[in-house]
Amino acid sequence: MLMNPVEDATGDQNGICFQSEESKARACSETEESNTCCSDWQRHFDVALGRMVYVNKMTGLSTFIAPTEDIQAACTKDLTTVAVDVVLENDTVDDTVSSESLQSLFSEWDNPVFARYPEVAVDVSSGQAESLAVKIHNILYPYRFTKGMIHSMQVLQQVDNKFIACLMSTKTEENGEAGGNLLVLVDQHAAHERIRLEQLIIDSYEKQQAQGSGRKKLLSSTLIPPLEITVTEEQRRLLWCYHKNLEDLGLEFAFPDTSDSLVLVGKVPLCFVEREANELRRGRSTVTKSIVEEFIREQLELLQTTGGIQGTLPLTVQKVLASQACHGAIKFNDGLSLQESCRLIEALSSCQLPFQCAHGRPSMLPLADIDHLEQEKQIKPNLTKLRKMAQAWHLFGKAECDTRQSLQQSMPPCEPP
Repeated sequence: MLMNPVEDATGDQNGICFQSEESKARACSETEESNTCCSDWQRHFDVALGRMVYVNKMTGLSTFIAPTEDIQAACTKDLTTVAVDVVLENDTVDDTVSSESLQSLFSEWDNPVFARYPEVAVDVSSGQAESLAVKIHNILYPYRFTKGMIHSMQVLQQVDNKFIACLMSTKTEENGEAGGNLLVLVDQHAAHERIRLEQLIIDSYEKQQAQGSGRKKLLSSTLIPPLEITVTEEQRRLLWCYHKNLEDLGLEFAFPDTSDSLVLVGKVPLCFVEREANELRRGRSTVTKSIVEEFIREQLELLQTTGGIQGTLPLTVQKVLASQACHGAIKFNDGLSLQESCRLIEALSSCQLPFQCAHGRPSMLPLADIDHLEQEKQIKPNLTKLRKMAQAWHLFGKAECDTRQSLQQSMPPCEPP
């Protein structure tokens, strides 16, 4: 009983001795490793990995392998930045060699994040330039279209039952007359769609405005029975506060006392009812409630952000009108005569936004400026001059041949010495 504590103490002392010797050995090995490490590297023991990590002080790159003295790397590969491996073999390298190696490094490095920009955009010596002739011309000679240019458009003809080829004037002649110099293609569907959209927008407003109010009012249609729309209490309060202003947009609300989250819509814009009729005519389901809910949601967002009703055409109404304009517009493969094409371009010139369709796509595209095209001039031969040269050749050539023959006959043959 008395010996056990002593033995235990002896064992503990031996364990302590063994641990101290082990720690000394580890410290010695670490000291040796630190001596062998280059001075540019910093050692760090990662507790999570349980390994020693060596970090380069200059580059910030890391490795698990202890670097030695013979490693002289300006950049090294690792798992995170696999870029290049630059090792200077000679210690004495002048600045010229360093700059050349660095220049070659950047020229040969394939950046994985940013793509290298092309040195030559288009190789004009190949056939690539011919296929991109229109794009190159538009880049070299950009144009800013104005509404006044459309009034000077001269219709040439319809192309492939899809486009209308026209000449547009970008300048005015000295005599005051406009001459067409820019060849453009007009999308017949986009042009007619724009014409129909602007006409539908005009027809959507009331012709007679109320006295004393400068705001336009959308035409509305009564719904029987009214639509029941579920909203929150805050949204219901906003609609109640601004329900008089919303009447200008064709909406009429009723607020029943039976529910705090229900509103009744008695009137909606007329275009919503027309859209409903078109959908039912095609055998589709009703869309009025979904459109009205989207319209109310749009106005509630504007009320919450701006605190008022905007005077512009609501986006929901514009989408419905754009859909109607698209369905009734001229389609591709619809043949148009020259007179119909002229009337279409004339109607397009009176639009507020003639350069885009109802959905925002461009309605026309410039092809080339005739003044900038290189016209190959073939020199016509001068027939009168050629006849005189032929006659002179025949006369002079025949006389010269006769003279040479007479000289050869009069001269004695040469005898060999």
